[in-house]
Amino acid sequence: MQTITPEEVKRRIDSGEKLDVIDVREDEEVAAGMIPGAIHIPLMQLPERLAEIPQRGETVLVCRSGGRSSRAYDFLQAQGLTGLKNMSGGMLAWDQQD
Repeated sequence: MQTITPEEVKRRIDSGEKLDVIDVREDEEVAAGMIPGAIHIPLMQLPERLAEIPQRGETVLVCRSGGRSSRAYDFLQAQGLTGLKNMSGGMLAWDQQD
Protein backbone atom coordinates (compact mmCIF):
# COMPACT_ATOMS: atom_id res chain seq x y z
CA MET A 1 0.00 0.00 0.00
CA GLN A 2 1.35 3.39 -1.02
CA THR A 3 1.09 6.06 1.68
CA ILE A 4 1.58 9.81 1.92
CA THR A 5 2.03 11.92 5.05
CA PRO A 6 -0.31 14.76 6.00
CA GLU A 7 2.74 17.05 5.93
CA GLU A 8 3.45 16.13 2.30
CA VAL A 9 -0.20 16.65 1.31
CA LYS A 10 -0.26 20.06 3.03
CA ARG A 11 3.06 21.12 1.48
CA ARG A 12 1.89 20.20 -2.00
CA ILE A 13 -1.47 21.97 -1.59
CA ASP A 14 0.24 25.04 -0.12
CA SER A 15 2.58 25.13 -3.13
CA GLY A 16 -0.46 25.35 -5.42
CA GLU A 17 -0.61 21.75 -6.61
CA LYS A 18 -4.11 20.45 -7.37
CA LEU A 19 -4.36 17.10 -5.60
CA ASP A 20 -7.21 14.64 -6.04
CA VAL A 21 -8.25 13.89 -2.45
CA ILE A 22 -11.16 11.57 -1.59
CA ASP A 23 -12.47 11.86 1.99
CA VAL A 24 -14.27 8.63 2.95
CA ARG A 25 -15.53 9.78 6.37
CA GLU A 26 -19.21 10.12 7.27
CA ASP A 27 -21.22 13.35 6.88
CA GLU A 28 -20.99 14.34 10.55
CA GLU A 29 -17.21 13.93 10.49
CA VAL A 30 -16.63 16.11 7.42
CA ALA A 31 -18.88 18.78 8.94
CA ALA A 32 -15.96 19.46 11.31
CA GLY A 33 -13.67 20.23 8.36
CA MET A 34 -12.05 18.76 5.28
CA ILE A 35 -8.82 19.12 3.35
CA PRO A 36 -9.30 22.00 0.87
CA GLY A 37 -10.55 20.69 -2.47
CA ALA A 38 -11.31 17.17 -1.22
CA ILE A 39 -14.25 15.22 -2.62
CA HIS A 40 -16.48 13.66 0.04
CA ILE A 41 -17.54 10.08 -0.74
CA PRO A 42 -18.38 8.06 2.38
CA LEU A 43 -16.76 4.62 2.38
CA MET A 44 -20.03 2.72 2.01
CA GLN A 45 -20.96 4.81 -1.06
CA LEU A 46 -17.76 4.04 -3.00
CA PRO A 47 -19.23 1.20 -5.11
CA GLU A 48 -22.07 3.33 -6.51
CA ARG A 49 -19.97 6.50 -6.82
CA LEU A 50 -16.93 4.91 -8.47
CA ALA A 51 -17.31 7.14 -11.55
CA GLU A 52 -16.61 10.24 -9.40
CA ILE A 53 -13.11 9.05 -8.53
CA PRO A 54 -10.35 10.32 -10.82
CA GLN A 55 -8.99 7.53 -13.00
CA ARG A 56 -5.68 9.22 -13.79
CA GLY A 57 -2.67 10.31 -11.84
CA GLU A 58 -2.51 10.22 -8.07
CA THR A 59 -5.52 9.97 -5.75
CA VAL A 60 -5.09 10.52 -1.99
CA LEU A 61 -7.54 8.70 0.28
CA VAL A 62 -8.37 10.18 3.70
CA CYS A 63 -10.44 9.22 6.75
CA ARG A 64 -10.26 9.95 10.48
CA SER A 65 -7.21 7.86 11.35
CA GLY A 66 -6.29 5.81 8.27
CA GLY A 67 -8.35 2.63 8.73
CA ARG A 68 -11.33 3.33 6.48
CA SER A 69 -9.14 4.93 3.83
CA SER A 70 -7.04 1.76 3.90
CA ARG A 71 -10.19 -0.28 3.17
CA ALA A 72 -11.10 2.21 0.42
CA TYR A 73 -7.60 1.77 -1.03
CA ASP A 74 -8.00 -2.03 -1.15
CA PHE A 75 -11.47 -1.77 -2.73
CA LEU A 76 -10.44 0.79 -5.37
CA GLN A 77 -7.28 -1.13 -6.21
CA ALA A 78 -9.42 -4.27 -6.73
CA GLN A 79 -11.52 -2.21 -9.18
CA GLY A 80 -8.38 -1.55 -11.22
CA LEU A 81 -7.60 2.00 -10.07
CA THR A 82 -3.93 2.94 -9.86
CA GLY A 83 -2.04 5.87 -8.35
CA LEU A 84 -3.75 5.49 -4.97
CA LYS A 85 -2.17 6.77 -1.76
CA ASN A 86 -3.48 6.41 1.78
CA MET A 87 -2.83 9.48 3.96
CA SER A 88 -1.13 8.12 7.07
CA GLY A 89 -2.72 9.14 10.36
CA GLY A 90 -5.81 10.55 8.63
CA MET A 91 -7.47 13.78 9.69
CA LEU A 92 -6.29 13.29 13.28
CA ALA A 93 -2.73 13.80 12.02
CA TRP A 94 -3.82 16.56 9.59
CA ASP A 95 -5.38 18.55 12.43
CA GLN A 96 -2.13 18.43 14.43
CA GLN A 97 -0.22 20.46 11.83
CA ASP A 98 0.70 24.07 12.52
